[in-house]
Amino acid sequence: MSSVLEQRPASSAGAEPARSTTDGFHLVIDALKLNDIDTIFGLPGIPITDLTRMAQAEGLRVISFRHEQHAGNAAAAAGYLTGKPGICLTVSAPGFLNGLTALANATTNCFPMILISGSSEREIVDLQQGDYEEMDQLAIAKPLCKAAFRVLHAEDIGVGVARAIRAAVSGRPGGVYLDLPAKLFAQTMDAEAGRKSLIKVVDPAPRQIPAPDAVQRALELLKGAKRPLILLGKGASYARADAEIRALVEKTGIPYLPMSMAKGLLPDTHDQSAAAARSYVLQEADVVLLVGARLNWLLSHGKGKTWGADKGGKQFIQIDISPTEIDSNVAIAAPVIGDIGSCVSALLAGIGPNWARPPAEWTGAIAERKDKNLSKMAATLAARPSPMNFHSALSVIRDMVKARPDAIVVNEGANTLDFARSIVDMYEPRKRLDVGTWGIMGIGMGFAVAAAVTTGKPVIAIEGDSAFGFSG
Repeated sequence: MSSVLEQRPASSAGAEPARSTTDGFHLVIDALKLNDIDTIFGLPGIPITDLTRMAQAEGLRVISFRHEQHAGNAAAAAGYLTGKPGICLTVSAPGFLNGLTALANATTNCFPMILISGSSEREIVDLQQGDYEEMDQLAIAKPLCKAAFRVLHAEDIGVGVARAIRAAVSGRPGGVYLDLPAKLFAQTMDAEAGRKSLIKVVDPAPRQIPAPDAVQRALELLKGAKRPLILLGKGASYARADAEIRALVEKTGIPYLPMSMAKGLLPDTHDQSAAAARSYVLQEADVVLLVGARLNWLLSHGKGKTWGADKGGKQFIQIDISPTEIDSNVAIAAPVIGDIGSCVSALLAGIGPNWARPPAEWTGAIAERKDKNLSKMAATLAARPSPMNFHSALSVIRDMVKARPDAIVVNEGANTLDFARSIVDMYEPRKRLDVGTWGIMGIGMGFAVAAAVTTGKPVIAIEGDSAFGFSG
């Protein structure tokens, strides 16, 4: 067993049998491998240099970067694409701080990620005696992530890694910090006891079934809607309930509007897509079903002219795994709390053969506006001005993605983001990565590396010049 250090007596005469031991380095590696984690993104240095070297020797893929923030962005994107926590490994203090931006961004975006950082010894940090890169990293990380843990003893490494994994992926996913002081790695213990101390996390993100009365309340509200709309967020994409979501849209006949990272859950060319009539449907809909979407700034907080506040009341149904998200901006008439797959399946089960599809007046008005806007866009995309503009450049990429719908598009910038989001159609789920909830720039190259490494698919990074400058 390569993760075991053999301790043998100096003389074999009358000696006890060889005793096998393991150390903190290998216990961390074995705990990750036991939980099917095969890739680490990071930047090696003191006190984790040997950990990265040993991880490679043990078969883990270690992807090294020039800056920890981009390694963290890659880990976050890997978590979103795989559903397993992406791992970012950094050195202490400055390296940890560089990774912290990515950790906070992952938490805000609900991407499962674990930032693992080496750190100075507790007894020196707590007395502020001036250790190398001394910093109370755990205290700094706690307000900016979903959970934070520190491991001081080798026998607790298995518990620490297990708790970090479960915290990262259960409920609403997010970022987790795991603090590993330098002294931990050299600690040794009996190899068999070490093996038994490791934990294989069972069902880290268990299903959360919605209450039947909540489902019924939502169905009754949908039944009475004259102008219903389904709004899909990136949570719907992360949920991997692709077939159920498509069935709900098509069985009800309700128009849907995808947020940018939900593009491709159903093809953007789907007849029920209202993306080309976005402003109209947000203003005019009377009942909106939110699936994995939050009414934050990206949706004008569910208020104001964007939502037709001057046109009368609008009622919301919200599917979310976190009950505290409900009523965060506007009143939610029908909250449905649970994991998206279970909630959508429960709604589907309540839709019988006599379900009334939305009035033709509503769907026809949307179709009319879509046709007008799409025809106008088609004419603009067909033009080939010199010098080229956003539309002519992006029309080429649009055709490339149509030819390779399995390609992953990474997109960031200001105008570059806005134009690409509306021009480049997506056809498959989880094929678009962009700046997300914070609108943070500089994620592009880390996201692109993670997409290539975790999927093996072609990656197209559409970058604004300033956005690329943050990470190029």
